[in-house]
Amino acid sequence: MKRADPAGASVPWLAYAALAAAMAIVGAYVGFSKALVLVFPIFVLAWLRFGIAAIAMAPWLRRPADEAPLDRRARRLLFLESFFGNFLFSICMLFGVARSSALAAGVIMAAIPAAVALLSFALLGERIGLRVAAGIACAIAGIALVAFARDAGGELASGSLVGSLLLLGAVTCEALYVVIGKKLSASLGPKRISALINLWGLALVTPFALWQVRDFSPSFIPASSWLLLVVYSIAASIVTVWLWMTGMKHVPAASAGVFTVFLPVSAAAVGVFFYGEEFSVAQAGAFALALAGVVLATWRRSPSLAPTSSRWRRSRARPWRRSGRK
Repeated sequence: MKRADPAGASVPWLAYAALAAAMAIVGAYVGFSKALVLVFPIFVLAWLRFGIAAIAMAPWLRRPADEAPLDRRARRLLFLESFFGNFLFSICMLFGVARSSALAAGVIMAAIPAAVALLSFALLGERIGLRVAAGIACAIAGIALVAFARDAGGELASGSLVGSLLLLGAVTCEALYVVIGKKLSASLGPKRISALINLWGLALVTPFALWQVRDFSPSFIPASSWLLLVVYSIAASIVTVWLWMTGMKHVPAASAGVFTVFLPVSAAAVGVFFYGEEFSVAQAGAFALALAGVVLATWRRSPSLAPTSSRWRRSRARPWRRSGRK
């Protein structure tokens, strides 16, 4: 349910919660994927993820009666959404995490809000207000604290150069995923988007998986790793995509991008609490700044400062109870 502010405008708290939960789950599986890349070949891991999700999401492929057939533009956007947000993001992230730590992955991926805001301005024409800019600045400041924190040996927390470059590639892919998703969520329901882009991801990774599966011996994989794979697949391909697409129907992409600060915070938390990576006062301060950024981005503007474009008014006018359909 939305809550009305003093000026009478409704605040999409459920949309905010959906966006925050989506990115927190993404950050968690980024961290836990480090355990999976130790036992699964990376292309096989990605292929299994998309395959498991394809089975689970099969009922979502059917077009609702009130949804228009896919046109050429929608098909192109679906392919690009999957190519950048599913295929390339997964490959860059998995190879990057394999060559880095969960904490370092969280640090590097904190560049996502700035990348989303820039792409939202360039591709969607969305204005970056002072509050959103301040929220992004808080997120970046928090990441700077983590980046310069030192471990017990006095070394900076960083991964290999190759791992860092791959994770930076994942940052760019995730930012494109956010912006393209804004265009898709205006015409398609979140469940169908999730199912369609997952199928594209499965098709794109299949040739690489077939090449790598020749040296794969599943009998040596422990049951706990298979269970983690199933949870990872459902979370990565179904839960997070549905949550994100649902929230994006009510929040501008530039503002939604700030919620991606939950990704590095969650990934870093996994590294600290599950892998025993170093945790410092500076990192605690970084988490506080990240949360402050979210507050700044979601705090309701006064009516006189609200954007006046018809697209903004239409997106805010959609009631939450109809978020699953246009």
